Amino acid sequence: QVHLVESGGGLVQDGGALRLSCAASGRTFSSYVMGWFRQAPGKEREFVAAINWSGSSTRYTDSVKGRFTISRDNAKNTVFLQMNSLKPDDTAVYYCAADPNLMGDRRVDAVDYWGQGTQVTVSS
Repeated sequence: QVHLVESGGGLVQDGGALRLSCAASGRTFSSYVMGWFRQAPGKEREFVAAINWSGSSTRYTDSVKGRFTISRDNAKNTVFLQMNSLKPDDTAVYYCAADPNLMGDRRVDAVDYWGQGTQVTVSS
């Protein structure tokens, strides 16, 4: 069992920045691929970013490439999502995810563990 707790969400203006954190506890954190998904009102949950166990490989959805950076600190069992140049379209609840296959399989229903989510609101 892996327990995930997100933090760092909030309200920010168009063009601003936020850093999300996800603290993990339970089974060996370093063996999991970690990722972030988001769900906007009235829309389906979608993949945002993923990072492999060592941090040497990352994946991003096209809409956030060049603006968001995912990283992890295995010593602190924490994964981060640095979000820069935020846009109103980035407004959503952001969820931390853990799954050993997340680099290749980004389906929502394939994810093993989810956090409770943190709200990010970008005002225009």
